[in-house]
Amino acid sequence: ERKLLGLNEGDHQVFELEPEHAFGPRNPQLLQRVSRKMLSEHGGADTEYDPGDLVEFPTPDGQRFAGVLKEINEQWALFDFNHPLAGQRVRLEVQILGVL
Repeated sequence: ERKLLGLNEGDHQVFELEPEHAFGPRNPQLLQRVSRKMLSEHGGADTEYDPGDLVEFPTPDGQRFAGVLKEINEQWALFDFNHPLAGQRVRLEVQILGVL
């Protein structure tokens, strides 16, 4: 949002944001193993999972969060709970349509 301050109606800009100013750096602590038992309880015993699947999990307070399945075997599944764009530079192209 700071990049937009001072722009006027009709302005066109392209910005590149470093990870720390966009979705943050990748956090290795957000790579977590989940037991196959928990995965079956969450998704059902017949649900099949493949690496790359985005799986949602409930939190104790009723919210939901998602992780990308990275690996799976008979005992556990490894999920990446980082934002998909974490650790990446982000290029934004904006055109200001109006200023309130």
